Amino acid sequence: MASHEPALGAQTTENAAAAARPKRVRTGCLTCRERHLKCDEGLPECQNCRKSSRTCKRGVRLNFIDTQVKSPPITPPTQDWDITFQDESREIASEYRGGLGRYAPIPQEAEEVPDIKDEALYQFSSGVLNTPTLAPQQLPSLQQSLPAGDLESYSAVPQRRPDNSREQHIHSANNTDSTFTSQTIPPPPLPTYNDSKQTLTPPSEDRGPLDSPEELLFMQVFVEEVGLWMDSLDPYKHFSRLLPFNSLHEPMLLNAFLACGARHLALVNPAYHEDKALHYYDDATTRLLEALQNPNRNTVTCATTAVILNVYEIMSERPLQRMNHIAGARALIKECRWTARSSGVGAACFWINVGMELLSCIRFNWQVAWDPDLWGVDMDFSREIEYGREEGWTYRLMYIVAKIANFRSSLPRQAESTQHAEQVRLTNRFNEWNRLKDWIDSWNNNVPRTMHPMGYLQPHQTSSKSAFPEVWLIKRTTIVARLFYHTGMCLLAQTHPLLSTRSPDMHELQQSHAHDLCGIVAHVKDRGVASVAIRSLAIAAECLVSRREQEEVLDIFDRIQKETGWRTGFLHKELKEKWGWNNEDQYQQQQQQNIPAPMLPLQSYQFPPSNLPPVPPPPSLKQGPRQGIINPILRSADFSAPTHPYQSHYVAPLHLPPQPQYNQY
Repeated sequence: MASHEPALGAQTTENAAAAARPKRVRTGCLTCRERHLKCDEGLPECQNCRKSSRTCKRGVRLNFIDTQVKSPPITPPTQDWDITFQDESREIASEYRGGLGRYAPIPQEAEEVPDIKDEALYQFSSGVLNTPTLAPQQLPSLQQSLPAGDLESYSAVPQRRPDNSREQHIHSANNTDSTFTSQTIPPPPLPTYNDSKQTLTPPSEDRGPLDSPEELLFMQVFVEEVGLWMDSLDPYKHFSRLLPFNSLHEPMLLNAFLACGARHLALVNPAYHEDKALHYYDDATTRLLEALQNPNRNTVTCATTAVILNVYEIMSERPLQRMNHIAGARALIKECRWTARSSGVGAACFWINVGMELLSCIRFNWQVAWDPDLWGVDMDFSREIEYGREEGWTYRLMYIVAKIANFRSSLPRQAESTQHAEQVRLTNRFNEWNRLKDWIDSWNNNVPRTMHPMGYLQPHQTSSKSAFPEVWLIKRTTIVARLFYHTGMCLLAQTHPLLSTRSPDMHELQQSHAHDLCGIVAHVKDRGVASVAIRSLAIAAECLVSRREQEEVLDIFDRIQKETGWRTGFLHKELKEKWGWNNEDQYQQQQQQNIPAPMLPLQSYQFPPSNLPPVPPPPSLKQGPRQGIINPILRSADFSAPTHPYQSHYVAPLHLPPQPQYNQY
């Protein structure tokens, strides 16, 4: 009897432990279930909810007995639907005591083995799998507005010559490690004044990142130095942030980037030679010329490559001897129908091309070859552009400065044959000058506050020992806009039809804006504005009369050349000649006459008498310039011209992008 006492005691202990364990309840409140607590199922409130002052929520018990389904009052058409119902009621009922017993047993059916021939749910044609090497969407936001029906016309690419030296950089099409696959990458948000949508080009080759130390170095230099100023007018930074990724799949574009990067490195570091830059430049040029012979080419990619090669030519030591793509880039831009109303890469290429021409025309006193009235710029200042989008206001100012450059270059070289004709001409030019002056003043009065200086200190308030005021502007596009603004005002002061530049009014106007412009360039730390700063500073420096100011300007040019590589030595010689430094006697006389007397005051001019025929109105906005020297480099930059660029290589494309719609700002 004693031998059974331990077993009996152990059994009693197990029964007590089982009785002590809480039993799972099925009718507890939902609050306890959410808190993972055992509910005492008290009504109207359980003890846990009453102690914690919580709402005792009760659920509705599921009834798995009534399984009848009533037809809905309206049955929508279902012929195009593919619906599958999944019954989980048995699984849910199995969690409740006796719940599964309410259901009838499921009849066992013999499982049929599907016939593989009847299982062809996805049929792929051979044409779908053979993806073209260059897809319809052209680069990040490259294609302006292609309808769906025109995408096939851009699917073919020209035959490219083999390049054995770059075989190690070609990745297999089966490589799935690359981030940039054939998936479409959405473009950056479009500005409010353009509604066209663009997408990124799916890559023609599934290539990974650059794996050559040399190529990586040159690409880094381009992105951080050259692309910096190329994107000074682009809010989305296509050249420094988006297009480099597309170049990984387009050798022609990649070589153009590498050429510019290698060229900049050769300019700032004597340890690097131009041979590498010329190698990439020649390779990109050869590929571009071969592409131009294919009527099914990608016109957008060709235009973008030509714009980058144009930048390389401007960076060259002797740009006048290397102008293969300056006119070609303009012609390809026109072929793509890019204007001021374009967006994406089209807008980026248009404005960098127009901006470079404008700077050249300011230097050489040319007329802009592309009539500004055909750019498509919205000049209605009453329509405010999106706040924080200063680029639109900069585009408007560039249009005004282009009109001023055309007005300046159209200055007659000799007087008219009769006094009446001369008076009419002077009256017309005087009216045109006032119109341009009012235009640029109106721009300055209507721009947002963010485009005005954040700080302005006189020279005696700074510790920089500069002779110019410190003008602090925050955003890069604002700096570019202010440089163009002061340049335009200096040009107007130099081109007044009735007053000489030595008159008090024009002298004061010129000196004021010249000092502000020099103050911006003297204190700016953004290398991305160097290209505009050099030409603007040269215009402003011409009217400086103080030797200290003149010497500081030369020091500024030397600093820009050291930091950016832009050649400024020729400006030293030109400015010294205009200042009269080569003639010390002339310099002494200049110091004694800092503010000369007026030569032709406005009161001395006699307007035509009233009996003369009415003066013709100034040229309307739709009329281009009729006088002056038009930019000789870009005069025939159109494939419709008899002497168009790429004469021996160009073949007209079979398909062109549609004319973009001009939307309002």
